[in-house]
Amino acid sequence: MSDNLSKEERDILESFEKGEWKSIPNLEKRKTELKQYSREMLRKNKRINIRISERDLTELQRLAVQEGLPYQTFISSILHKFINGTLLERSGSSVS
Repeated sequence: MSDNLSKEERDILESFEKGEWKSIPNLEKRKTELKQYSREMLRKNKRINIRISERDLTELQRLAVQEGLPYQTFISSILHKFINGTLLERSGSSVS
C-alpha cells in the first residue's frame, strides 16, 4: 500500500508511525477557539490613509490585476505577509 503513496504521504505516515501525532483533548472546543481566532485575524475593522507616488500606485494596480485582486486588497495582502514574515522578494529585484 505504501508503494502508491507520494513522498509527502510517506513522510506523514512515517511521522504517524513514530508516534509524533497526538490527540487534541476536547477537539470541538479547540476548533471553535481557532475559528474565532481566524475571524478576529481576518476582520478588517481599521482604515488608514497613506500617500505614495503615482508611479508606485500604478505599479501596485498593475500587479493587483495580474493577481486578480482589487488593488486595495492586494496592498492589504502585502502588508499582512510582511508583518507575518511571509512576504517573498520578487526574483530579479533588490532590497534597498
